[in-house]
Amino acid sequence: MRAVVQRVTRASVSIEGEVVGSCGRGYLVLLGVGQNDTSDEVERLWSKIFKLRIFEDENGKTNLSLDTVGGELLVVSQFTLYADCTRGNRPSFGDAGAPDASERLYEQFVERARRDVAHVATGRFGADMQVSLVNDGPFTIVLDTDHFSRKR
Repeated sequence: MRAVVQRVTRASVSIEGEVVGSCGRGYLVLLGVGQNDTSDEVERLWSKIFKLRIFEDENGKTNLSLDTVGGELLVVSQFTLYADCTRGNRPSFGDAGAPDASERLYEQFVERARRDVAHVATGRFGADMQVSLVNDGPFTIVLDTDHFSRKR
């Protein structure tokens, strides 16, 4: 799984001009599911995101997590995180997961996040969406479970 985690002061996602999900201070997570991903990656990725300490404390140091600041979450599916541009100029998406399996894992990720975060909003899987955000910092982190250590 791949995620682009953006620390935001607010974010929203719209479909055909209607806002379908939004959050205040917290994270916008663009989530991509790969063809070999399983429920294990859901847990590993969420655990990393939830524990990230990228909010500033009273000394201006990034020591606070989403939970510590009572942050909110907006999760938007984005298969294009699996774009392969190594050959030519038109991206290939062969490493992205199949739609049915990807939607299942996306929904698992959202449900897992809802166990820890009071406000979790989403876009709509597979829809043409417009995402708006105010990136706080800006602060953006790219995560890929293929690069995580399996040790805990």
